[in-house]
Amino acid sequence: MKTAIIGGGPAGLYFSILLKKLRPEADITVYERNRADETFGFGVVFSDATLDNFEKYDLPSYQRITREFAYWDDIAIHFKGTEHRIGGNGFCGCSRRTLLLILQDRAAELGVRLRYGIDVDDESLFDDADLVVVADGINSRFRDRYAEHFQPEIDLRPNKFAWMGSTRPLDAFTFIFQETEWGPFIAHAYQYEANRSTWVFETDPETFERAGLKDKSEVESAALMEKIFGWFLGGHRILTNRSIWRNFPMIRNQRWIMGNKVLLGDAKASAHFSIGSGTKLAMEDAIALYEAFRRDPTVEGALSLYETGRREEVEKTQHAADVSLVWFEHVARFWDFDPVQFAFGVMTRAKAITYDNLRLRAPDFVAAVDRTFASQVRGKGFDVSTDDPSVPMFQPFRLREMAVPNRVVVSPMDMYSAKDGVPGDWHLVHYGSRAVGGAGLIFTEMTCVSPEARITLGCTGLWNDEQGAAWKRIVEFVHANSAAKFCLQLGHSGRKGATKLMWEGMDRPLEEGGWDICSASPIPYFPDSKVPRETTRAEMDIIKRQFVEAAERGERAGFDMLELHCAHGYLLASFISPLTNRRTDEYGGPLENRLRFPLEVFDAMREVWPAHKPMSVRISATDWAEGGVTGEDAVEVARAFARHGVDLVDVSTGQTVRDARPIYGRMFQTPFSDQVRNEAQVATMCVGNITTADQVNTILAAGRADLVALGRPHLIDPFFTMKAAAWYGVKEIHCPPQYLMGKDQIFRNSARDRQDLEDLKMKAKPKTRAELKMEAGGKSLAAE
Repeated sequence: MKTAIIGGGPAGLYFSILLKKLRPEADITVYERNRADETFGFGVVFSDATLDNFEKYDLPSYQRITREFAYWDDIAIHFKGTEHRIGGNGFCGCSRRTLLLILQDRAAELGVRLRYGIDVDDESLFDDADLVVVADGINSRFRDRYAEHFQPEIDLRPNKFAWMGSTRPLDAFTFIFQETEWGPFIAHAYQYEANRSTWVFETDPETFERAGLKDKSEVESAALMEKIFGWFLGGHRILTNRSIWRNFPMIRNQRWIMGNKVLLGDAKASAHFSIGSGTKLAMEDAIALYEAFRRDPTVEGALSLYETGRREEVEKTQHAADVSLVWFEHVARFWDFDPVQFAFGVMTRAKAITYDNLRLRAPDFVAAVDRTFASQVRGKGFDVSTDDPSVPMFQPFRLREMAVPNRVVVSPMDMYSAKDGVPGDWHLVHYGSRAVGGAGLIFTEMTCVSPEARITLGCTGLWNDEQGAAWKRIVEFVHANSAAKFCLQLGHSGRKGATKLMWEGMDRPLEEGGWDICSASPIPYFPDSKVPRETTRAEMDIIKRQFVEAAERGERAGFDMLELHCAHGYLLASFISPLTNRRTDEYGGPLENRLRFPLEVFDAMREVWPAHKPMSVRISATDWAEGGVTGEDAVEVARAFARHGVDLVDVSTGQTVRDARPIYGRMFQTPFSDQVRNEAQVATMCVGNITTADQVNTILAAGRADLVALGRPHLIDPFFTMKAAAWYGVKEIHCPPQYLMGKDQIFRNSARDRQDLEDLKMKAKPKTRAELKMEAGGKSLAAE
């Protein structure tokens, strides 16, 4: 098999090595435009897990690489005069030039032809190749030449960064967050060989402009970085090597294969430097392509296997990188945080590291996080311990005069089980069992304000006294048998009304027994859905009165809190989103106008709802669709409701239009809660694929939400919160006397189970290479 590899970076070289080992007879040539010893940048970084992969796939290059590496175990975070160090990370760094020379030597040793100084524009050089590997980097000319086929998506991120180096030795992967007269600068730094460290400097575009970096030369830029970070550099110089300031391109391609050509490494997909995965991703691409050829010897079959088998892992890495880079782009949101909480946010920004994970390997640091969180709660007037604090999820929280005993919320979940809007025994058991299970706050499903406001025939309502009496029965049970507070969520289905029960066809229109529906504009949800009528001013007044009457019934039923549903494409949400609001009157057009009717409804409800009881609003913080609501819009929506007296913003996303493209994943909606909370300066509740107590603690401790709502976990485990309390040893959680013996048992068992699990994890955790080297009496290069 004749193979041409365009690009002599780590991806291309490593694939040439692996393919030559698999097929010694293969004719493999690597074409590189630069000289063999010419490279740009300074160091590369790998995790221990990545090195394990290298050891498995090519031992000789692995052995040479690891002899050259600097090892470290800690991450050090410097912020506002403090340093926080977290161990157990297992990193290693190597000079990029050294890595390339090692891979070049190994490839040549195996018989790969290496041609340097060849600017491959003439495709006739490899016309007769059976396989062409396009690994020519982030600015790939071949990818761009065939852009119509590969369909690259290049997202140039707003922050500016420059890749520099220093003679300053480092014994940890170091983050430095530095305030300046122009704004914040960030340094990402790590050692890669004796007396050499990589320094990636980053700042937002506004700070970049104010600091005058746009007009500074490479030398002048380095001098400014030396000045800003001089207190840490201790007289060491900043080094440059084509260290220009630029914007990071997040690259994705719809296709990776074109005939016998295949994209590899940065030409295919990039990952932000803040998670240190660029070179790792490239070399693991090479491994994946090799594995594909090992499974299928044909070019066509192997390339198909590579794309289908590798894409999911690449997208996971890119998603983690996306979440991380967004955190750094918006670091100003967290600048006023306590340094301990700030450092926790740095560690958990990409979701790979969590509260429990850190608690296991950095117990002193997490103990400081707990004390800091408890101090903030104590500052709000709660008598909680700061010496031996409960974990964040079991700290109380207050909205107006309503105090919840913990931060766990049973998310509003439609049961579609009411008859004529009346909640029955199913609802009594559903809400009652979850309240008894320990959650601090329970939400009703979206309760409709009129028969025409229902989503389905099974939706609950609160438009008559029979429904009010049924709700009162449930509220009284919750209050009599638990410490939970109970929130009534009121809504109107709008254009998503008159549809089937969820398990019969969610959002699909009823074939018979339906009713007229209305919306901000006459736009059907599905093409074959009933077309809603455009709501008139007179109808708005009627609907507003219905919300007010339902709120008054909710107060008589004894609810502790009231929420207005303005999300998920329902009536009020349809006014907010430009995708569903095409009105030309004073209720359409700019966001201020689109908010007018939802705010009118909120104000009318707030007027009749008791002043000592809180109110919240549920919003879709993004429509996940082009031209729809964005995170920035969500901040303005939250600010508008805050000015009108809202106490909490319940941050959800999407479900506005059918062609939305959500980016799912663990805690996938939490970044929007984070944005709203820390930019609009309003309390938030987050929701969305949050499944564990560990995730709840991670979100709260990082300051990304004030309350955490869980839906599906509560469906199958009403005692989610009680079990979490037992796991973390929080004995103060309320338990009905009928269940006390069970509580005592689960607390005893959980203490033992937790200790056994932690012991097992510590024993099973492989020691990092840095730890092994120190035990053997050696030093990491960082210490030499």
